[in-house]
Amino acid sequence: MKGPYLAGAIALFGLCSLASSSSRAPEASREAEFEFARLIYQDSGYGGGRGRGSWTVDMPDAEIHLLGGIRRLTRINAATEGEVVAATDEDLFEYPFLYAVEVGHWYLSDEEAARLREYLLRGGFLMVDDFHGSLEWEIFTESMRRIFPDRPIVDLADTNEVFHVLYDVDQRTQIPNIGNAIRGQTWEKDGYDPYWRGIYDDAGRLVVAINFNMDLGDAWEHADDPRYPVRLTNLAYHFAIDYLLYAMTH
Repeated sequence: MKGPYLAGAIALFGLCSLASSSSRAPEASREAEFEFARLIYQDSGYGGGRGRGSWTVDMPDAEIHLLGGIRRLTRINAATEGEVVAATDEDLFEYPFLYAVEVGHWYLSDEEAARLREYLLRGGFLMVDDFHGSLEWEIFTESMRRIFPDRPIVDLADTNEVFHVLYDVDQRTQIPNIGNAIRGQTWEKDGYDPYWRGIYDDAGRLVVAINFNMDLGDAWEHADDPRYPVRLTNLAYHFAIDYLLYAMTH
C-alpha cells in the first residue's frame, strides 16, 4: 500500500476466511493497495556474494507467490509482482513494509543506516529473513547497530501481538530452504535453533521483525513445488500476512 501509513487499515482490508480463498486477482483498473518492496543493499563480502547480490535471493518467485497468497487469503488488493528499493531512494517512504533477505551478508553504510532509521521511526516496518548461524548473526547486527545503536534486539514471545493479528503462529517451527527440506534437515551452518526477534520504537511498536535461522523466502518461492512441505509453506504465508497486517495497523 503506497502513500501514508494508515492506522486502523484492517477495517479496509475486510479479511476473508480460508474457505473462500479461491483465486481472486486484483482488478486491472485498480491501483494495488499493497506493493511488496525488497531492500537493495551492498554485500559485506562474507561468502563471496550471491551473483547478482545476496539481496536478490529467491526473487522474483518468492514475492510473486506470496503476493498471490495475500490476494487469496485476504481482501487486500496486492500487486502481482514485487518492487525493489534502496535505502537512499526518494520513494523509500512510499513503502510501509520492507523485506530484506540474506541479511547475514548485508553491509549498510552510515547514510543507508540513517535513512532506514528515519524510515522506521516515521512508521515503516522491516522484516528480515534467511540468515543462519553465529557468524551471519554478527554481520547482521553490525549493520543493524548502525541503524539503532541504542535499541536492543529482543526475543518475541509466543504471545506477542504480531503473531496473532490474523493467524495464531505461536509454534516454534524452523522453516528450512528447499534443499534441507528434501533431506529432512531444518538448520544451516550452526543455526540449529530458530529465533523470532525484534526491535521496538519508543511507543512500543515493533519496527523490525527478525526471522533468524529460518528461510521463509524459500517457502514462498517453492510454494508450487511438490517437494516442499505444504505445512511449511502455509506457516511461512501466515507469518508474512501477520507481519504485513501488523505493519499496516500499528
